[in-house]
Amino acid sequence: MKLKKTKTKQIVEQVEILEAAAEGNCIAKVDDLVVFVPYVVPQDVVDLEIYKKKKNFAQAKAIHFHSYSPLRTEPMCNHFGVCGGCKWQNMNYESQLAYKQKQVRDNLERIAKADCSKMMSILPSATQKEYRNKLEFTFSTKSWKHDYDKEAIDNGAFGFHVPGFFDKVLEIDYCALQSEPSNAIRNHLRAYCSERSLPYYNIREHSGLMRNLIVRTSTTGDVMVVVVFAQRSEEIVPLLENLRENFPQITSLMYCINEKFNDTLGDQDIKCFAGKDHIEERMTSFDGNGELRFKIRPKTFYQTNSLQAEKLYHQAAEFAGITKDDVVYDLYTGCGTIANYVASLSKKVVGIEYVEDAVEDARLNSEFNKINNTTFFAGDMAKILTEEFIEQNGRPDVIITDPPRAGMAESVINQLLATEARKIVYISCNPATQARDVALLQSKYAVGRIRPVDMFPHTQHVENIVELILK
Repeated sequence: MKLKKTKTKQIVEQVEILEAAAEGNCIAKVDDLVVFVPYVVPQDVVDLEIYKKKKNFAQAKAIHFHSYSPLRTEPMCNHFGVCGGCKWQNMNYESQLAYKQKQVRDNLERIAKADCSKMMSILPSATQKEYRNKLEFTFSTKSWKHDYDKEAIDNGAFGFHVPGFFDKVLEIDYCALQSEPSNAIRNHLRAYCSERSLPYYNIREHSGLMRNLIVRTSTTGDVMVVVVFAQRSEEIVPLLENLRENFPQITSLMYCINEKFNDTLGDQDIKCFAGKDHIEERMTSFDGNGELRFKIRPKTFYQTNSLQAEKLYHQAAEFAGITKDDVVYDLYTGCGTIANYVASLSKKVVGIEYVEDAVEDARLNSEFNKINNTTFFAGDMAKILTEEFIEQNGRPDVIITDPPRAGMAESVINQLLATEARKIVYISCNPATQARDVALLQSKYAVGRIRPVDMFPHTQHVENIVELILK
């Protein structure tokens, strides 16, 4: 290893990449300094340019490869290395799974000091391409490709935000994460906007017409398209008519006029232009003898990998060991997918969710599936889950909790401990916050089986299920 210094750059030569790390980066060591490097693979040997240095770590980029790792594979997307969405595309799938499993184990052992002897092998995704059922694209007057060309005319871009830049968008011609007609719709819409000279949204000036495009697909073949405009215009109806005529596959064509300064749609009125106001997803029941159907509206949260969601819920239900006499609490229930999935196994399911629209979806999905032993409540988990609430709705025998990435508030954890439910099944998309919460729950619960589930191939993200058994 040789270190070279210039006035503006610090170059380190012949560095071996050691292992995969957080946020899709990999780790190298320069003397005793830990260096985080994106878009490389463990066992690559590279020259690094260090561009940010702190007391305990540094950030660098690979500027030359001396040898390539045997763990490498060819990226499936020509936007790899710039888009930032799938940072592990260049690592073979078996290695991705191994590092995700290691990530879960490391967090549980280091943060929770948990016994991981009953950890099961990670559940791989059946497909590594076109597994996402939802993608959101952005129109912007600021294109990433012109950043280093001061003389270029920037006509804007229609694609994904570049990591670290709120106003820069990378033009996307092909994304391998969602099945067609996703790419075809996006590319057609780009051409239509160009022909009609429809202005893209300028986030700094809050001007322009074209703002966002959301494409949702389902395993039933339904396709939902939501076009988000930044202002009212006589161009809206012709554009929507054009999409309807050119893409008969679209079963739900929606639109929204978002005149706010942010892109969130939770408080916006999304209108149906053609077709249904929802798409439908289906899932095989736990016993394999039936089928559950879920209505998904524009604002409905549904697990992004539909096929893997079914496996995730099946594994969670298996860990839960629910009997016909059990009262089950489903915390952070969303649109009630888990609650409705386990309803046939139990006496009663109580779902709690912060978002009122999601609770409405959950009730709708119970009705849709003719399920009559579920009840749902909307509100802040820490305020709703009280002793009085438990007295009114029944003390839980089993609790299934699937909180957001931030995990659970300590007050919620304390209330879970007070219930002394026979079993808690904790599902998480963030192994670090899950381990933090498990550490607290271990005062009354022993860690049983653990099962990571790969919901997002080619990314560092991993879902994990922990079985907690009352001591």
